[in-house]
Amino acid sequence: MASAWWPCLILALLSGLAASGFPRSPFLLLGKRSLPEGVANGVEVYSTKINSKVTSRFAHNVVTTRAVNRADTAKEVSFDVELPKTAFITNFTLTIDGVTYPGNVKEKEVAKKQYEKAVSQGKTAGLVKASGRKLEKFTVSVNVAAGSKVTFELTYEELLKRHKGKYEMYLKVQPKQLIKHFEIDVDIFEPQGISMLDAEASFITNDLLGSALTKSFSGKKGHVSFKPSLDQQRSCPTCTDSLLNGDFTITYDVNRESPGNVQIVNGYFVHFFAPQGLPVVPKNVAFVIDISGSMAGRKLEQTKEALLRILEDMKEEDYLNFILFSGDVSTWKEHLVQATPENLQEARTFVKSMEDKGMTNINDGLLRGISMLNKAREEHRVPERSTSIVIMLTDGDANVGESRPEKIQENVRNAIGGKFPLYNLGFGNNLNYNFLENMALENHGFARRIYEDSDADLQLQGFYEEVANPLLTGVEMEYPENAILGLTQNTYQHFYDGSEIVVAGRLVGEDVNSFKADVKGHGAANDLTFTEEVDMKEMEKALQERDYIFGNYIERLWAYLTIEQLLEKRKNAHGEEKENLTAQALDLSLKYHFVTPLTSMVVTKPEDNEDERAIADKPGEDAEATPVSPAMSYLTSYQPPQNPYYYVDGDPHFIIQVPEKDDALCFNINEAPGTVLRLIQDPVTGLTVNGQIVGDKRSSPDSKTRKTYFGKLGIANAQMDFQVEVTTEKITLWNRAVPSTFSWLDTVTVTQDGLSMMINRKKNMVVSFGDGVTFVVVLHQVWKKHPVHRDFLGFYVVDSHRMSAQTHGLLGQFFQPFDFKVSDIRPGSDPTKPDATLVVKNHQLTVTRGSQKDYRKDASIGTKVVCWFVHNNGEGLIDGVHTDYIVPNLF
Repeated sequence: MASAWWPCLILALLSGLAASGFPRSPFLLLGKRSLPEGVANGVEVYSTKINSKVTSRFAHNVVTTRAVNRADTAKEVSFDVELPKTAFITNFTLTIDGVTYPGNVKEKEVAKKQYEKAVSQGKTAGLVKASGRKLEKFTVSVNVAAGSKVTFELTYEELLKRHKGKYEMYLKVQPKQLIKHFEIDVDIFEPQGISMLDAEASFITNDLLGSALTKSFSGKKGHVSFKPSLDQQRSCPTCTDSLLNGDFTITYDVNRESPGNVQIVNGYFVHFFAPQGLPVVPKNVAFVIDISGSMAGRKLEQTKEALLRILEDMKEEDYLNFILFSGDVSTWKEHLVQATPENLQEARTFVKSMEDKGMTNINDGLLRGISMLNKAREEHRVPERSTSIVIMLTDGDANVGESRPEKIQENVRNAIGGKFPLYNLGFGNNLNYNFLENMALENHGFARRIYEDSDADLQLQGFYEEVANPLLTGVEMEYPENAILGLTQNTYQHFYDGSEIVVAGRLVGEDVNSFKADVKGHGAANDLTFTEEVDMKEMEKALQERDYIFGNYIERLWAYLTIEQLLEKRKNAHGEEKENLTAQALDLSLKYHFVTPLTSMVVTKPEDNEDERAIADKPGEDAEATPVSPAMSYLTSYQPPQNPYYYVDGDPHFIIQVPEKDDALCFNINEAPGTVLRLIQDPVTGLTVNGQIVGDKRSSPDSKTRKTYFGKLGIANAQMDFQVEVTTEKITLWNRAVPSTFSWLDTVTVTQDGLSMMINRKKNMVVSFGDGVTFVVVLHQVWKKHPVHRDFLGFYVVDSHRMSAQTHGLLGQFFQPFDFKVSDIRPGSDPTKPDATLVVKNHQLTVTRGSQKDYRKDASIGTKVVCWFVHNNGEGLIDGVHTDYIVPNLF
């Protein structure tokens, strides 16, 4: 079954100070005028409405916010909406003083060019980026003239998934100020009839909730309205700040007089299937658990707590075993055992005794679990009418044994042979989630990220509950031959209790009088066939009431499902097959105006009397925990992934990534504060980059030495007579000896022939010299009064292919291809970090496996980069010794 994410939305409304060039002191503007309540920084957001229309589980959501600039000068107004990752944006419009600027969905490459043009002119942009566990954030901002009004309207659609017996719409509301007219209005239309409907808000007391919230349902229609007055929004009777900050949840389910329901409208059909009252099919579970060193502490404790709860839910007719992997593989029992009370008690003792150790051998752990399930079936150790599943949990990437992701995928695919599903759980962010997801999808399962939080054990248990009760296996949905086109997925290995299978398609002819659907599956006791017959005239009569929702909902539902499934198939496709799947998904995305990973929405909006393009993009799951700033979305979109990259960040850690090896080398340079090091020098292009070291204010209590970082960088191009000095406070640019100074609080782009410099407020700076040389400087800020640490900079080379073969420096010497070989991997002094022998530049070195962070996407979280660490200031890897790279000054 497909992964079931809750539909949810967060609304946050922000009003900011004017952009650079406008007054920044709001109290100077407010002098003698009394402003209405709800005005922040001169901007009043006077209306916000979330309108949702749900027809047969397909939700059409419109978020509308209206604001007015009550200040005496132009102000920047921002619109933030957080929407479900499973949703597709379908429209965005911006209305200023009655003039509407619409959004258009375009192929991502076309939109990207428009976006790059806007960015090069220093324009703001609307973006969608990952935000938390289940959400993506849409953000756009615009300058609004004094006295002017602005309306933002965002539309998105999604199919609500059934989870544990109900559909749930989760709204997290955060207006951040009092709003005169605030309303959530939800209409639900379900042809099967609504059996239950509930709504609750975590942030308002029952007394207040009673008058602000209304909910009702009768027959096929349901309605929820939440309309708090200004007084009900206050955090206290005399307060001017809002208490609307929390969860607003709507849950409902439908009548199920028969196992399935077929609806046909305008030549499209949808078939919902969710039988009830069937006995649970016994299951055989191989729990494949990572106990490597990185699982130490809270992660392993939470995993144990979750497994102990799961053991409580095991039924006596189930079979199970635990396969633990670190550098090697161990098992609880030699083969699967029945979940008898005695065995479960022994299993609890085993789980409590689990200890972390060593490295991560994902390949051998999975293959042992799969082999155990295959043998149990072949040797008739498990019931004939039972089903097998593999549940694998890991918090990192394979680093011993077979560690190539594509080879592990191939081994697992061949071992399972399509016989049972694989579910992959990725614990935390320091792992290759795409690998886990692709491997699960091609083995009829799904992947789920488990977030490192206090409720990680509950997340693990919640996942297990989704797959704990299979009611059918080998489910096949059959429809009239030669009568259906564009059928979505219609075979499923399992149907789980509390979920729902949804299939949609197009009818070949318009004059169909009847329609028949058969569903076949294997139950706990016998094989079952469910038949649904539809009388078209009766169907038309039953659906007449739907007109108050929206008429083409089944066609859009079909397009949504088709695109979703094409994108999933595309993840494991190659060559011509991948091209065909991409083309189909792109055509449907453009036709139905969906913002998907293949498309972007372009909004033309006014800014300083010029057109500006704003882009709505959809990120992938791997961006989930690392929100992407507008500039970095631009940066990473054009960066060729096959290019090597080089950077220095932190203490200071130098990273050299070599794509031909699918690996990286790293080293530190230990020098005193004030030392200037040459990072890059190219005598042909005239480019040099030097960095000056700064130290912590004092040694930290747990360290005898003061950490050092780069606190100042100098980038110069002699041929262009260009210099830029970057510090943690400011950026100073000399162009032909004429200085310009910018603050890290600015968002600005400087362009001239062959040069682009873009500063992204409090985040990073991107410098490009034509096509082929791009550097990024990342700003790391700490609390100003921190007793130990100080602000520092990271320096990243993301494109160097136009630099000459004579380029040198601590980073520059690696711009040309070089070879190295790693062998004799062996335990090191730290059991989680093996040693190895590295042969490079005619030197044989002892290196240690370690990891650093890449902070290009997010300066606070970073993305883990695994590398071989070269000791002693990179001796043997760098040319000469590190003191050869010390220079007298930045320029």
